[in-house]
Amino acid sequence: MAEIEFELIFALPEGEHEAFDLMDAVFEAGFEDAIVGMGVPGVLGVALEAASDRSEDAILDAARAIQKQLPEGSVLREVRPDLVSLADVAKRLDVTRQSLQKRKMPPASQGGLFRMDEIAVVIMDAAEGKGSGARKGRFAVDKAGKWLSAGKAARRVNAGIAVGAIDAATLEVREDAKQFFYSDGVSCERRVGVN
Repeated sequence: MAEIEFELIFALPEGEHEAFDLMDAVFEAGFEDAIVGMGVPGVLGVALEAASDRSEDAILDAARAIQKQLPEGSVLREVRPDLVSLADVAKRLDVTRQSLQKRKMPPASQGGLFRMDEIAVVIMDAAEGKGSGARKGRFAVDKAGKWLSAGKAARRVNAGIAVGAIDAATLEVREDAKQFFYSDGVSCERRVGVN
């Protein structure tokens, strides 16, 4: 069973929203330990842990449960961690950003941010004494493991929402997209008998 730590970002419909009502909605959805934030008007952030056989399902199941309790018209906007800064990762691992910079990192995706799933590979290799770097990394992987594990699923859910493979209103994966959404690798082999 995959247990991950992630953050759901919901866009709220126009109008005024009472912070306590939104917090109650998250708690009523079954996430009493969630951290709820409303630092940006019209946006609700919910940091939580969840488990499922597939990380993508853990995210979507939690998002569906919460969205049902939110005001009508609320939509899942983003799942984090998808793109992260080295400062974010360093804070979670109880190390300095400079100690991460000593490692060979994957190329940044945009704005100096890195894909979490690619960073997680570097961190796990370093913690095991593999990969580049002067020595074995002393990272608090036990503390950050659930968060590091959420990157690939967060990226898939974000991509699914962006391309319409996940319905924004219901958060259901389209039937014709399931084989791609849940696959660990898409085959590019030429299909036999197709012209």
